[in-house]
Amino acid sequence: MTKITQISGKGVPVKGNEIDTDRIIPARFMKTITFDGLGEFAFYDARFDEKGNKKNHSFNKPEFHGASILVVNKNFGCGSSREHAPQSLKRWGVKAIIGESFAEIFAGNCQLLGMPCVTASTQEVEVLQDFLEKDPAVMINVNLEESSVSYTDSSISVSISNSRKKDLIEGTWNTLGLLVSALPKTRENAKKIPYLNEFK
Repeated sequence: MTKITQISGKGVPVKGNEIDTDRIIPARFMKTITFDGLGEFAFYDARFDEKGNKKNHSFNKPEFHGASILVVNKNFGCGSSREHAPQSLKRWGVKAIIGESFAEIFAGNCQLLGMPCVTASTQEVEVLQDFLEKDPAVMINVNLEESSVSYTDSSISVSISNSRKKDLIEGTWNTLGLLVSALPKTRENAKKIPYLNEFK
């Protein structure tokens, strides 16, 4: 399992409170069998008008292309529980999200992708967002072990639940991967259970 202790990269700010999962990825793009290709539809209606012309959105700006740390405001990911929302962000290139607060189900879905959601104060988030708009090339480091985010000469404290932090650092965040890796042992144990074998 992959242990996630630090994530570094350029940041991209997306301002606004209560940005729900339908704004992260509109429902009409959720008809695919797999999650492949969802990245191009992240924030689609906020990025394009009805004719497909680009709007003023950070995901459209060349200076933010290649960014991997998303910086957001309050209650990000609220609304439905659709896992397509974090999947689209991950496929756009996001590896970690810094915000004031997150919808619990959204943060849990991000956790299952190894994409941590850490929280900071309103003031610290807004300062970071404004800083990124002025200097998109700045590198951000999210340190889960130290519960901190650093950029240039600044460092701020961030929060993440102890259980999620532990799973990321120990590499046990991928529950599906854990189940698959435990399959041989599960099969061996199943052989010892009479009612699972009596009809063979």
